[in-house]
Amino acid sequence: MIAMTGKDTKRIIGEALRDIVESAKSGGPRIRVGLMATGSELGPEELARGAVAAREARPGLEVVMIGPKIDGYDQLQWIETPDCEEDISRAMESALKEGDVSAAVALHYPFPLGVTTIGRVVTPARGRPMFIASTTGTSATERIEAMVRNAVYGVATARSIGMSDPTVGILNIDGAQTAFRALLKLRDNGFPLSFGSSVRKDGGAILRGNDILAGAVDVCVTDTLTGNVLIKMFSAFTTGGGYEATGWGYGPSVGGGWPFIVSIISRASGAPVISGALQFSAAAAAGGLPEKIAEHLALADKAGLTEILSGLRPSRTREEAEVSMPPSEPTEDEIHGIDVLSIEDAVRALWKRGIYAESAMGCTGPVVKVPGRVLAEAEEALRSEGFI
Repeated sequence: MIAMTGKDTKRIIGEALRDIVESAKSGGPRIRVGLMATGSELGPEELARGAVAAREARPGLEVVMIGPKIDGYDQLQWIETPDCEEDISRAMESALKEGDVSAAVALHYPFPLGVTTIGRVVTPARGRPMFIASTTGTSATERIEAMVRNAVYGVATARSIGMSDPTVGILNIDGAQTAFRALLKLRDNGFPLSFGSSVRKDGGAILRGNDILAGAVDVCVTDTLTGNVLIKMFSAFTTGGGYEATGWGYGPSVGGGWPFIVSIISRASGAPVISGALQFSAAAAAGGLPEKIAEHLALADKAGLTEILSGLRPSRTREEAEVSMPPSEPTEDEIHGIDVLSIEDAVRALWKRGIYAESAMGCTGPVVKVPGRVLAEAEEALRSEGFI
């Protein structure tokens, strides 16, 4: 053990006092959020402008730009990389894993199956904020199961940023009534869930178009693909679609056992949305979003989530159940064009042929990840079985 000198003690105390003073000045502890510095259709300066706006709007937020440095933005912190998406992605993942940033905002990210994002929009009729659960990734391959999980994740996300009792509604799409009945069972078994009500005369927790325009509830539950469309429409309906001007983006990533906060924006997100996404990410990090997700999943499990969901899943044949996974390998290549409802079947079809594969969800849809050495063989196998 190394003995400390009086000089060392004074330095440590001085640094601690300086941190306390800085925290007091900024209204709380400083939170570092990473932001990909390239990839926007609006240019890198738009990303930097969003970062500056976020710092000014939220005291204590430090934005760490990840990518090639942009002239004129020395007030921002930088992790400099070459102008290459792979290098930027690696640097962002490293910063998250090493704790250099508490969260990150990315223009794309291949989330593993089971991880999704919870977006937030400004509803146009009354200017109310509303969470969209969910918007990218996928929480489950079966639509109704995904919607039930999205409700749990949406409530947890809302609570992570300070909402004590968010109200929930289910968008009136295929499977809405079944998902509603499953959520009723979950609530009646003790899960803390409050349903909101439609603005229509007959009320109820099933939402119509009027309700999402008015922001009738705090959390709108839907499937991911519908949620993605809603986010795009709410963010860019005043601009003709080429510039996302309002809201908080596609939201932070959530999922069972998922430890990171990776929020998504699109290549058309403007500085106001970029700023909102950074602030949303900082608030979620300050509120311990991954811990909130784990807490709510534990409560849902106690309320019978596993049994409720098992009643929603189609049964697999014995032959399907007996397919075993080959030894795992690094999966550096992706196969696109597979329907989300068939993604797990596609993976199992490759396993059956001895090809290791993983399912994931990118910003443009589901992908099957495979080792590069078997990419051509895997594509041919999936093509022959009708998956692509």
